[in-house]
Amino acid sequence: VEFRVEKAGIVQAGIGKASFSEDKLVENVKALADAVSKAKPAGSKGTYIQRVAVSSTMGPGVKVEPGTILG
Repeated sequence: VEFRVEKAGIVQAGIGKASFSEDKLVENVKALADAVSKAKPAGSKGTYIQRVAVSSTMGPGVKVEPGTILG
């Protein structure tokens, strides 16, 4: 899973295309969340993934409860 991290800690990554099935998109989101969690520095404390939003390339973000995609 490839993702970019901005200076403010915002992670950006592609999770699929509009033609993908809902199950495939959910699988990809969970894989991304797992990869981000595994990249957490050992010294980091507290909640690592605080907010999640999903959007199309130029569309508005839709908030997702982090607990629904984390392990």
